[in-house]
Amino acid sequence: MTFEQQLIDWRRELHQNPELSGEEVATTARIRHWLESAGIRLLPYSLATGVVAEIGQGEKVIALRADIDALPIQETSGVAFSSHNEGVMHACGHDVHSSVMLGAALLLKARESQLAGRVRLLFQPAEENFTGAKALIKAGALENVSAIFGMHNEPGLPVGTFATRGGAFYANVDRFVLRVQGKGAHAARPHQGNDAIVLASQLVIALQTIASRNIDTLDSVVVSVTRIQGGNTWNVLPEHVELEGTVRTHNADVQRHVEKRISEIAAGLASAFGAHIEVEWFNGPITLLNDEQWAAFAMQVAQDFGYQTQTSELHMGGEDFAVYLQNIPGAFVSIGSASAYGLHHSAFNPDESLIEDAARYFATLAEQALLVN
Repeated sequence: MTFEQQLIDWRRELHQNPELSGEEVATTARIRHWLESAGIRLLPYSLATGVVAEIGQGEKVIALRADIDALPIQETSGVAFSSHNEGVMHACGHDVHSSVMLGAALLLKARESQLAGRVRLLFQPAEENFTGAKALIKAGALENVSAIFGMHNEPGLPVGTFATRGGAFYANVDRFVLRVQGKGAHAARPHQGNDAIVLASQLVIALQTIASRNIDTLDSVVVSVTRIQGGNTWNVLPEHVELEGTVRTHNADVQRHVEKRISEIAAGLASAFGAHIEVEWFNGPITLLNDEQWAAFAMQVAQDFGYQTQTSELHMGGEDFAVYLQNIPGAFVSIGSASAYGLHHSAFNPDESLIEDAARYFATLAEQALLVN
């Protein structure tokens, strides 16, 4: 079996057996088995799911990270190796990321005696719910690590294309919940109540002015109401309506200003309508900030490797890798996967031909990063 086919077979086995965040027990067992069968040592961290392995000797440590969890999506891709698990799918390509880093591990193992230090491989659980990176850091996976690198496949880029950028890359991901309390009434006598649906509707419109009128047009920001729920029948004005949504930015000052404006708008409308609006804010993953030097280094290695390289646009999605970069320098990169359907789509189908080259790239990147003073 060729090296490429081995990696594709592993990817397909992972794809057929996806597991949700925090439930990656069988996935962990598979990755452990494949690494141990290659003679790669596993580090004895206390982890419910996920694997940390290490190759080489010496003081300097470079880390490579893959994510291993899947999404609660029913697959419709139609591929022969579709998910066997009802309602669960690798719709973000974490199976691809895992096979890439497994390949890098095999290549690095073959050159172990020539490495100028150690390469630590993090197969991280629970990226999709943004808890996995913290769990690995708590377990000690970043101890003595000089720099860390990771990837995401990019369905909008052709295979053979590489992109990254220094500084802000992926957005922070915050969530808000607004609970509107009015006064219920018969739909035929609305004057006897205080219509929470009308107030909620005004609130949705008003929140859209934050991005268009309160934030500098050169700053990136998204404020989206994604759920509105209220009432249970056709002829009653409900007393309560709940709205939920997300805020995405790349700047902490903008993030704080948006949070402040949401509270101010809610308070102002509540006062105007003589109602009450409760605001609950949930801070999600922070902005992913690539180290400028390591991002440039990763780009140069990619160019020398033969990738078509380009500076990435800002991403409004979130990425748990940002937590590692809070603690140590490193870089996150995009590698083209040319899928007709995007990430988190039930028909997502990345081009597997990216896997071997990406594995060879990351092995080269880690080996060369060990030589940097």
